[in-house]
Amino acid sequence: MTASGPKPASGLLERIGRNTDLAAAVVVAVIVVMMVVPLPPALLDFLITLNISAGLAILVATLYLRRPLEFAAFPALLLLTTLFRLAINVSVTRQILLHADAGHVVRSFGEFVVGGNVVVGLVVFLILVVIQFVVVTNGAGRVAEVAARFTLDAMPGKQMAIDADLNAGLITDEEAKARRAEIAREADFYGAMDGASKFVKGDAIAAVLIVLINLIGGMIVGVVQHGLPFSEAAHRFSLLTVGDGLAAQIPALLISVATGVIVTRAASDRDLGRDVLSQLGRQRRAPLVAGGLVAAMALVPGLPKLPFLVIGGLLIAAGRALARDGDEAESSATGPTPEQLPEQQSPQDAALAALELDPLELAVGFALVPLVDARAGGTLLARIGVIRRQIASELGIVIPPVRVRDDATLESHEYAVRVRGQEVARGRVVPGHYLAIDTGEAAGELGGMETREPAFGLPARWIDDSARARAEALGYTVVDAESVLATHLTEVVRQHAADLLTRQDVRLLLDQLKERNAAVVEELVPDVLSVGEVQRVLQALLREGVSIRDLGTILEAIGDRARVTRDVAQLAEHARQALGRTIVAPHLDGDVLRAWTVDPALEQELAEAIVQTADGELLALAPERARTLAERLRAVASEREGEGQVVLCSSRVRRHLRRVAEAVAPRLAVIAFSELPSNVKVENVGVIGLPEAADEHNSGVEPTGAAHAR
Repeated sequence: MTASGPKPASGLLERIGRNTDLAAAVVVAVIVVMMVVPLPPALLDFLITLNISAGLAILVATLYLRRPLEFAAFPALLLLTTLFRLAINVSVTRQILLHADAGHVVRSFGEFVVGGNVVVGLVVFLILVVIQFVVVTNGAGRVAEVAARFTLDAMPGKQMAIDADLNAGLITDEEAKARRAEIAREADFYGAMDGASKFVKGDAIAAVLIVLINLIGGMIVGVVQHGLPFSEAAHRFSLLTVGDGLAAQIPALLISVATGVIVTRAASDRDLGRDVLSQLGRQRRAPLVAGGLVAAMALVPGLPKLPFLVIGGLLIAAGRALARDGDEAESSATGPTPEQLPEQQSPQDAALAALELDPLELAVGFALVPLVDARAGGTLLARIGVIRRQIASELGIVIPPVRVRDDATLESHEYAVRVRGQEVARGRVVPGHYLAIDTGEAAGELGGMETREPAFGLPARWIDDSARARAEALGYTVVDAESVLATHLTEVVRQHAADLLTRQDVRLLLDQLKERNAAVVEELVPDVLSVGEVQRVLQALLREGVSIRDLGTILEAIGDRARVTRDVAQLAEHARQALGRTIVAPHLDGDVLRAWTVDPALEQELAEAIVQTADGELLALAPERARTLAERLRAVASEREGEGQVVLCSSRVRRHLRRVAEAVAPRLAVIAFSELPSNVKVENVGVIGLPEAADEHNSGVEPTGAAHAR
């Protein structure tokens, strides 16, 4: 059952809006016709009234604007109203010169408004022209010009701020596009207002010229064509001319004031009246002082006492009322009463707020705040946005926004990276200095403050700008403080990418893949594997630095294997074989892979130590043998830093060997032979083995070609 009643105003506006293009064309055509075709006096009365009403409506509309862009059509509307007013002037001039009659509105303005006195009417008309032309229009034009210039100058900075917010993850792509479009509209609006203000100025000049033409032309027509005495012709046509000028000048003045209001209106969440009242209301002493001075002026001899005493008393009363309101506001701001505390925030709400954790947080000491503050020239926020895009491109996940805040518990030059509230890394940087990193190729001593590069632990020194050229000449890698921090943050994110991948993130990745490859997602989730199981497989890959960007291939691989087993570790190994080319590519030199291999005897020992439990396979190696193996892997990782950081073994023991290496050599890649693409050539760097239990003091790392003695 539908309710009957009037339709909302939005429905009316919608119906009108369907034919706005036709209405605009009709308005322009009517304006042109008015300049050519004579109009009867009755129609002129209607059009003059419409002109005055439109000017008043536009002025009132500008008072309720919160932002100038809410009335972006104002420049075009200003042009149309100006043309409409000039068309009325042409029609009225035609009627005055032809018939000495321009309707009741013009006659009333000439006879009643100025009392039938031509001189008074001309003076009032000229005063209105001076107010519009010299005061309002000139000031509004200047404000529009300056606003247009400042808006264009500020556009690059605003665009950079939007890019920084987008890179930091504070806004989405759609919000960034909307904000960029708003900046463009703002620049176009103020540029259009700068030109449109010239219409108002030209309208004021045209009004003066039209009045002069009507005065001279009317007296000539009255004397020559109608045979009237000069005095009667001057009186009749002058009153009509002055009436026409006043009837046209009043809406012109309203439009000029509206132009001034809209170009001087600052962005606010309230209309002009509320802004003025609230901002004046904050000045509680001003009405009291002004009221006292006005009341004191009543004591001046010769001045009327009643107006000054009344106005002064009203100002003093208003000041006292504002003072009482201000005292109440201050008392309420000092703190809530015990009765008010439960109403504002319950202890349970405060406890729930304390439970919230930021997935990724960067805390900085107070001396590092300028690196984050874009107003102080800091670019760290923009670099964090680059890091998020880089991680998405490399690992295939979108890390959550990084919350950057200052932390008083840190030293001034310290920073800390926290994942879900737990600190995972800490470092120090010196703003204004450069870090000279010794990558092993530096030749020569360098002064400065000795330290270590926080991301990779390389020896380094903090130097000032004057020593930068010398450090580069000696072979040091020189980077600024922001780059040091950004690099460390990138490495921390890579190492903890698995911890940052949530089930909700996996659900979003699956939904995105479903748009391109629905078959693989629908076949696997949720009938074969749950979202949680897929998440654990992806986390296992990320934990070893394997990109999950090719999610379709991963799901196809684990989908085939999931029919046999739901063991997450085995599913991850199966996915690695499908991603073999992606895994091996970063370690290739052309088509050659330089890698260490594992002694078959050690592989046999590891395979025999694998036991099956309820939680999956575990490596039950003797503690002493496990410690020795970890030392061998650490030696392999440190012997050729940056070269041969790959160990090849069988797929049976790969993940168990990787688990041993994870604690001592996290950057050591352990790859199975089954993961190698067919076109890759392996160059053996060395063989990793363990001595017999009886002689573990012997070396377990042999160079290429050496026999492994037992």
